[in-house]
Amino acid sequence: MRKLIATIAMLLGCAGSAHAEFGIPGYELVHTAPVETTLATPDLREPLQVWSEMFDGAKQQIVLGQFYVASQPGAAFEQVIARLAAAGARGVKIRFLMEEKGKFASDMATIERLRQIPNLEFRYLDYSRLTGNGIIHAKYMVVDGSSAYVGSQNFDWRSFAHIHETGLRITDAAVVGQLQKIFEHDWHAQELIAQGKEVPRLNQAVVSANDQQATFLVASPNAFNPPGVGDSETELPKLLAAARSEVRIQLLDYAPLSYGPDHTRPYYAVIDNAVRAALARGVKVKLMVSNWNTEKPAIAYLKSLALLPGMEIRIVTLPPASSGFIPFARVIHSKTMAIDGQVAWIGTSNWSGGYLDLSRNLEIVLRNEKMAKRIADLHQQTWDSAYAQPIDVMKDYPKPVKGKE
Repeated sequence: MRKLIATIAMLLGCAGSAHAEFGIPGYELVHTAPVETTLATPDLREPLQVWSEMFDGAKQQIVLGQFYVASQPGAAFEQVIARLAAAGARGVKIRFLMEEKGKFASDMATIERLRQIPNLEFRYLDYSRLTGNGIIHAKYMVVDGSSAYVGSQNFDWRSFAHIHETGLRITDAAVVGQLQKIFEHDWHAQELIAQGKEVPRLNQAVVSANDQQATFLVASPNAFNPPGVGDSETELPKLLAAARSEVRIQLLDYAPLSYGPDHTRPYYAVIDNAVRAALARGVKVKLMVSNWNTEKPAIAYLKSLALLPGMEIRIVTLPPASSGFIPFARVIHSKTMAIDGQVAWIGTSNWSGGYLDLSRNLEIVLRNEKMAKRIADLHQQTWDSAYAQPIDVMKDYPKPVKGKE
């Protein structure tokens, strides 16, 4: 019993680990630096601390939309699940909505543990029932309708220790309210589908973002965005079209390809056209992707892009953990952009077809010099590291190792 109490005390104490906070009014930048790398960010808090703090402060309700879930004994992420369970035990109502296709990536024992939390209702939603070929790819939560979190971090122990991730803790009331409405829509969509009913479209025409605001949310897919939420597939090219001098982008992967039947990859040029148009105007673009992006056929498109004037591409390969190979980890997964040192884009979507058009994803746009500079500096840190190497257009890249050795 004493050992158990000591372990709990240690876990609780972890949330108080010293990290400064960086943010602007309504938004705190949160970052996961992969352990055993040189990518530490002492001025940014880690999601382990932020998520735990959010769950501890919950009084009435917590809602979560996630792609998949996974934990393992001994992982620091166990603290997050313990804090969520503690919230449920003290009477906080918890609703957890997970993509049904996320089962393949999930740890089923973790799902069962979540189901056992008092006052927690767990549901699967097959998002392709809404769009034909999409998923819940957003990773977000809202607490008491007053604070929220949006970022690249999945509900996964690896995302908290072994993957480069970036997100935002949000207290901007307007955006938090919109995130709550998005969750309520998708939660209700699951109910309709379970009853064999069709989910009605909310928008027949594209809804543009009110981008005169300093900070705002855009989301996908446009057809199922609540009133006031702009279309991310429209806003991203619009922001790139307004770039004047430099765009810095960090992604897991980039390809002008979508996902079709029978493992086909139909052409999807929306984002790629916008990047190429920016280059044609003389804008410098620095694109940084993970080594997972070296798969065929995506690598061919990266090579063709790299040949254009003003374009620089670096591929990031993180070293294995000293403990041995970890499946689906040791990779950069952040989805960020900084434009002209003035605009920041922080979201949940990869930049290829199927994400901004058919799947549930969330992106925050911040017209704020302080935040844009910090995102640019975060990009520069990895760009200058030993892990980032310029793409070699003559190299035949081997197939990356993701899930197994």
